[in-house]
Amino acid sequence: MRAGKGRAGPIIKNRPGGRRILLLCGVLGIALPLQTAYPQSAPAPRQSLDDAWWTGPMLANSAATLPRGHVLVEPYLYDVHSAHADGYGSLTYMLYGLTDRLTVGLVPVLGYNRVDGGPGSSGVGFGDVSVQAQYRLTQFHEGSWLPAISLQLQETLPTGKYDRLGNRPADGLGGGARTTTLQLNTQTYFWLGNGRILRMRFNVAQSFSGTAEVEDVSVYGTPDGFRGSARPGRSFFVNAAWEYSLSQRWVLALDLTYRHDSATRVRGGVALPGSAQTTSPLRSDSGTSTAFGFAPAIEYNWSARVGMLVGVRVITGGHATATTVTPAVALNYVH
Repeated sequence: MRAGKGRAGPIIKNRPGGRRILLLCGVLGIALPLQTAYPQSAPAPRQSLDDAWWTGPMLANSAATLPRGHVLVEPYLYDVHSAHADGYGSLTYMLYGLTDRLTVGLVPVLGYNRVDGGPGSSGVGFGDVSVQAQYRLTQFHEGSWLPAISLQLQETLPTGKYDRLGNRPADGLGGGARTTTLQLNTQTYFWLGNGRILRMRFNVAQSFSGTAEVEDVSVYGTPDGFRGSARPGRSFFVNAAWEYSLSQRWVLALDLTYRHDSATRVRGGVALPGSAQTTSPLRSDSGTSTAFGFAPAIEYNWSARVGMLVGVRVITGGHATATTVTPAVALNYVH
C-alpha cells in the first residue's frame, strides 16, 4: 500500500505533462474551499487534534516522522483481484524514529498467485523488499497555512523470484531490478463548519528502475530458452487522500490516485534446445500505461496507538491497464 503511512504521519504495484498539472490543480481545488464550505455565523466547537485518533488512509504515505526511539508496525493483508487471477499478499511496514526528523524502515512482502486455467504459485513466497528513509522538512502547526512536508527515499531490492519459472509463471513475485523512488509527502488539517477535523495528504513520486538479467520463463512474458534483459520504465505517481474524523475512534478515508508508467523494454534471444547460443532475437516494448484509482476505507482506533483499517482499492480507466479490485485489512501499532 504505502511506505511510511499510519500514525507517524498500504501493494499494493514520467514525464510531467499538461494533464498531470491539470490533475494536481483539480485535486488542490477540492481541498481549498473546505474551510469556507459552511456558514461562519455560528461556529461549532472545534475538535482538538488530541481528540482525533488516526490509522492513516489505505494508500497515502504520511508526511510526519516518528519521534526518536519510537516504532511503527503495520501489517496488511490483501487480495489483488482481476478478471482471471487473484494475488494474495501481505506486506508489513516496520519503521523506526532514528531522530525526530528522520524515520527509517523496512517493508517485506509475501505473496501467492492464483490464476484461472493454469497452475498457481507452488507456495507462499517472498516478493521484493523495500528499505526507506524519510526526512521531515516542516511540521504542521494549528493556525498556520504551512503543511507538514517530507522527502522520502525508497530502494526496492530484487529479492523476489522473477525468472526461471518453468511451468509455473505464477511463482513470479518480483521484478528482478532495483528500483529507486523519490517522493514528496505533504499533510495538513482543516476544521469544517461542524468543528470536525478533515486531514489531507498529497504526495507525488517518481520511480526509476535498473536492468534485470532474465533467463527462461519470467514475469516479463519471456519463453523457455530466453537469454537477455528487461528494463522497467519510469513511473510517475500522484496520491491525494482525505480522512474525516467522525468521532475520536471512527474515521472515514478516501484515496484518489493517478499513475503513468513508461514502456518496459525486453531485449535478448531464444536459444535452441541443448545450445547456449541464441538464434531467434526477441525484442518487445510494453508501451506506456496510465491508471486511475480510488480507495475508500473505514478506520477504527482503540487508542491513540492502536487502530485498524478496512478498505478496498479499485484501479480502473486510464490506458493499457487492467481493472483490479483489492480488498485489504491493516492493523496499525505505534510505540
